[in-house]
Amino acid sequence: MSERLKGKRVLVSAAAQGIGRASVIAMAREGAMVFATDIDTQSLSSIRDENLENIEIFEMNVRDDDSVQEAVALAKPDVLFNCAGFVHHGTILDATDDEWDFAMDLNLRSMVRTIKAALPGMLERGSGSIINMSSALGSIIGAPNRFVYGTTKAAVVGLTKSVAVDFITQGLRCNCICPGTVDSPSWRDRVDALGKQLGSREEALAQFVARQPMGRVAKAEEIAALVVYLASDESAFTTGHTHIIDGGWSGQ
Repeated sequence: MSERLKGKRVLVSAAAQGIGRASVIAMAREGAMVFATDIDTQSLSSIRDENLENIEIFEMNVRDDDSVQEAVALAKPDVLFNCAGFVHHGTILDATDDEWDFAMDLNLRSMVRTIKAALPGMLERGSGSIINMSSALGSIIGAPNRFVYGTTKAAVVGLTKSVAVDFITQGLRCNCICPGTVDSPSWRDRVDALGKQLGSREEALAQFVARQPMGRVAKAEEIAALVVYLASDESAFTTGHTHIIDGGWSGQ
């Protein structure tokens, strides 16, 4: 086990699958005490199969203030990784008020909740790293039928920069990660849904892959490696930035 994160306490939301899960495992292997949370406690419990003693799992609902406060009080995080989010399909003409309200709450306001809860402890200790999950899709590049998602993820960039500049002299860093398409259970669900519309899952998969210049989507572990870097002291001079990891998608 490496020790890049030895002595650090890390709180992760949406840790049951995908990037969240991969990041929990990666940070634990780097020596951090990781508090892995999700509302899907059944899937979350499978992290125990990794046999890593420095992972504690429990339920946290990022849409509930009391749940967030309880989680932060237990974890006392030096590092906060906000990974929760949801992808809605459609244009501005398709977006309903309920979809819009849900996405704003889960994709954006949940980060406000967790940051507000974790900040006092970080400021008292004089150090902390906040990592927010944004997306290359939003403020970096546009994609069809991603109005709600792209708008909320663009707002995460603004949130990140605001927090970073407000506390830059107090030992706090805040960055966001902007991935391209990443292989995860939720992405596979979107491929299946598009496949039903097109009448072919293979065609749907080809459409997702076609927008990635490398000819493939990312592995969750590749994003997790960036999470580890931003959590570690190796990134001590990095704050307020969008870290794009999209396989060249936005560079075309």
